[in-house]
Amino acid sequence: MALRKDLSILVVDDMTVSRQILLQMLETIGISTVRTASDASEAVATLAQYPADLVIADLHMPGDDGVELLQTLRQDRRLSRVGYILTSGDETNERIDVAWRAGMNRFLSKPFDINRLNSCLESVAGRV
Repeated sequence: MALRKDLSILVVDDMTVSRQILLQMLETIGISTVRTASDASEAVATLAQYPADLVIADLHMPGDDGVELLQTLRQDRRLSRVGYILTSGDETNERIDVAWRAGMNRFLSKPFDINRLNSCLESVAGRV
């Protein structure tokens, strides 16, 4: 499946460097409609104003973590069908199992390269 070039993505990570790296990778892949948020509450506010097809969120953030953000989105009728990729450097965290049960589409282990990101995006974009 070819990645949809018109895909709209929201990147949510409290680390500025991580957001910038993802933005550069997405731009290289050819995705130009990308917004960012530094925490879950900013993400929800951004999605209310600028709907997205897909959210890429870090697991570990201050306040609500990436799993709690996912649960919030899945409970909101307007946002429940947004594709969701959770990222973390901690593949063994039990919160990842909670995320799968809450409806996460994919998990992407950090660090990742552009090829793994692209493959992950392609697998989710078909279900968005």
